[in-house]
Amino acid sequence: MSSLLEEVKARYPSAQTFKFGDNRDLCDELLALVRAGVKTATCGAQRDYPEGSADMPIPGRIDIALDWDDRPALLIETLEVTIRRYCDVTEEFALAEGENKTLDGWRDGHRRYFERNGGFDPEMELVCERFRMIEDLAGKG
Repeated sequence: MSSLLEEVKARYPSAQTFKFGDNRDLCDELLALVRAGVKTATCGAQRDYPEGSADMPIPGRIDIALDWDDRPALLIETLEVTIRRYCDVTEEFALAEGENKTLDGWRDGHRRYFERNGGFDPEMELVCERFRMIEDLAGKG
């Protein structure tokens, strides 16, 4: 574990670590969107959060977003967590994810992401999280 990660975990002992996206380019793009204040929401398939999973976001908890090389990149605070079906995601939430300018663009990108990562169903349940960036850790470790 890097010294920066150890230091951040000491400050926030309940923090979980995670990566945005499923490849280096997507991870870099999403971290940049959070840093720019454009991305304030994210979602994942509920199937990826088994009952009692420590990875499930919790309102008020501060978590550590890692870069693709497992270095701490950002601290985020979860503000809200809702469960909703993919087909019920609102345009407002999709735009808060910051990756697309339209709901249709969000649907297309997320459909492809879920197809790559375990399968897609328009009625699949998603863990939808709103968050705020607490600290940018780039260059601190």
